Amino acid sequence: MTDADQVRNDAVEAALGKLDLDTKTRLLAGQDMWSLPAVPEIGLTSLVMSDGPIGVRGVRWTADDPSIALPSPTALAAAWDPALARRAGRLLAQEARRKGVHVLLAPTVNLHRSPLGGRHFECYSEDPYLTGAIGSGYVNGVQDGGVATTVKHFVGNDAETERFTVDSVIAPRPLRELYLAPFEAIVANAHPWGIMTAYNQVNGTTMTEHQYLVNEVLRGEWGFDGYNVSDWMAARSTTGAILGGLDVAMPGPQTVYGPALAEAVRAGEVPESAVDEAVRNVLRLAARVGVLEGAPAVVTEAPAPIDGQALAREIAARGFVLVQNRGALPLDTAASRTVALIGAAARDARVLGGGSATVFPERVVSPLDGLTAALPEGALAYAVGADPSEELAPADKGFELRAICRDASGAVIGEGSLPTGQVQWIGGDLPAGATYETMASIEVTGTYLPRESGEHAFGTRGLGAFTLTVGGEGLWDGVQEMGNEADPFEAFFGAPSERARVTLTEGEPVEVSLTFQVPDMTALPLKAIMFSLLHLGPRRDGDELIAEAVEAARAADTAVVVVATTERVESEGFDRKDLTLPGRQNDLVRAVAAVNPNTVVVVNAGSPVELPWREDVAAVLLTWFPGQEGGAALADVLLGDAEPGGRLPTTWPAEFADAPVTEVVPAEGRLEYREGLFIGYRAYEKHGVAPAFPFGHGLGYTGWAYESLEVTGGTARVRVTNTGTRRGREVVQIYVAPVDDGVERPASWLAAFAGVVAGPGETVEAEIALPDRAFEIWDEAARGWRRIGGAYEVRASHSHADTRLTATLEI
Repeated sequence: MTDADQVRNDAVEAALGKLDLDTKTRLLAGQDMWSLPAVPEIGLTSLVMSDGPIGVRGVRWTADDPSIALPSPTALAAAWDPALARRAGRLLAQEARRKGVHVLLAPTVNLHRSPLGGRHFECYSEDPYLTGAIGSGYVNGVQDGGVATTVKHFVGNDAETERFTVDSVIAPRPLRELYLAPFEAIVANAHPWGIMTAYNQVNGTTMTEHQYLVNEVLRGEWGFDGYNVSDWMAARSTTGAILGGLDVAMPGPQTVYGPALAEAVRAGEVPESAVDEAVRNVLRLAARVGVLEGAPAVVTEAPAPIDGQALAREIAARGFVLVQNRGALPLDTAASRTVALIGAAARDARVLGGGSATVFPERVVSPLDGLTAALPEGALAYAVGADPSEELAPADKGFELRAICRDASGAVIGEGSLPTGQVQWIGGDLPAGATYETMASIEVTGTYLPRESGEHAFGTRGLGAFTLTVGGEGLWDGVQEMGNEADPFEAFFGAPSERARVTLTEGEPVEVSLTFQVPDMTALPLKAIMFSLLHLGPRRDGDELIAEAVEAARAADTAVVVVATTERVESEGFDRKDLTLPGRQNDLVRAVAAVNPNTVVVVNAGSPVELPWREDVAAVLLTWFPGQEGGAALADVLLGDAEPGGRLPTTWPAEFADAPVTEVVPAEGRLEYREGLFIGYRAYEKHGVAPAFPFGHGLGYTGWAYESLEVTGGTARVRVTNTGTRRGREVVQIYVAPVDDGVERPASWLAAFAGVVAGPGETVEAEIALPDRAFEIWDEAARGWRRIGGAYEVRASHSHADTRLTATLEI
């Protein structure tokens, strides 16, 4: 313990000793959506929290205060570079400080158990070692900037269906060796200041009350000394939560803590010492981030400023994975003088996934923007080709909207502009002058300038009573009832509902209004208003759109087709049904490839999708959700100014049926993890199934020869030579495989990795430590880790399926 640690501990104990029971229990309950209460008498300032993993939204779910939007966590993990993750974390700490945020509610380190998981894009990998390494880098970076992290969702929250109530049934070995492993690694290597416990149960006990996993494992075995906060509205009972090790119940002020916890102590149901321990953890957090008087912050001087746009662009390119390339990339600008850019997502970029990870960037560079800026005038043609979205979405392009809040008399009490038709006011997000107690209605109103003539659909998302008018005509007046009583966020994540269709003319503005009747919120634990005015433009004939794209491709030297998922495919709140690209995008790719042999397909998706045409195209580049600078990074990579540096952090199935886990819907409330240890590449290898692209795969723009592998003690040394004509980065992956094993284990697994950079013809050496845990299994009978001796094949690999050199190691 350092002198500063001792000073902080002394300050925490001194502050704790001054608090009475009611103040202590109040400190454990959120004062609102995003903060804990200040306690001036002990010099405690309010602690402010914010989502999320790719950007710091702040305390308002609005575009009023824009945020840097980094690429999705899958993209960050695809770089296979903990140092890059640390730089990303430092940038987010910088953003948090700018917005007055002390605690970042990230990273998400659940595993890619199934590609159907709705938050697959928000998690790093199917592999626990890679997840732990990237997560450790991220946590170290954020906390380098003096901002706390909250590693989530502890544990077993690997899908969204029935997430508030589902019981994830996981056997001891996979629980320890897979799902707990990233959390354990991050606690050991990065010492996070916070953990978030999940909504779900694990083996019959809800995670916010799980004494064994929280008190015995997390705190007892691993030595975690940070604070433990519930996922929002996850805490169910006062006594169960506090005895189960939950420090903070969010959001507030109506939670299972506060007065209810004080009463439980006075009734003898809870020892006050349990409350004291929770308060101690909160005060320790406050001391670390510098909001407790008399306690020096861990970081007193912020790191050097970081250019957010430049780093976002670098991370995007570093995470792009070139999975197939038949000489098409990088583009030869001498031979490819004209480029046809095709796809709705090329114009309207999908830069992030849906849900609590949402942020509002100041700018978004689409693929069309990026290539227009990078290519000579007249070299680029654009065609929509096929729109992946056939569903209503929040009113956006062409709309100029305001929200007007009125009281019961109809008087205006507050108003403000809206960037889209989506109203998401949580906690203190309301316009100036408006309050939840005085608002009776909210009108989203303004004008719409149609971009196309034809039949336009309008609709709503949200729960309650609505009135919709377009062009002064009342089109719908009705009530949307709740469909899922167990999901308090249904208004946010629920399906859109079409209400009316209107024929409009391109360029002729029309008045639009949606009025929402605000319900009584007195008894609600969460003060929030979430509803949307939705719109869908005229649907042109699909064959006609594809024909236009084909003609553009036929006339160009190279065709670049951008295919994508939509917010109704990948988002928090629901899981996917299959891995099919929405709309007619597969038809579009086939048609373009048939007329242009130099067809490059860019896949703008946060998680795997089926690519049934992959053998028919010249190149396939995975860009994930690439963040706000994704279009600029795409131009860099396509034109060869940057290398696509990514390697797959998850196995890409050839078709949905090949995925190891194809069912994420609980049966009678239970989700059985029957596959045990065999998820991701472990399962593909066990069952002898060839994926479309294996775990760890990625081509880059140069070649690598593996010259030698030497394993001595716990270290592997690998010499590699850049055999290409340009500088590049190789990720040397070390897998271990037991030679003669009497224990049920995967045939091989990732033990370690390292990135090396070399110029043309240059040879470099990677020195890679092999962790002890790579040779251990969890022994439930002994309640501990057991080292498995014997011979292991150590594989120096370019990917899980591409072993270059082997050596034998005796344990």
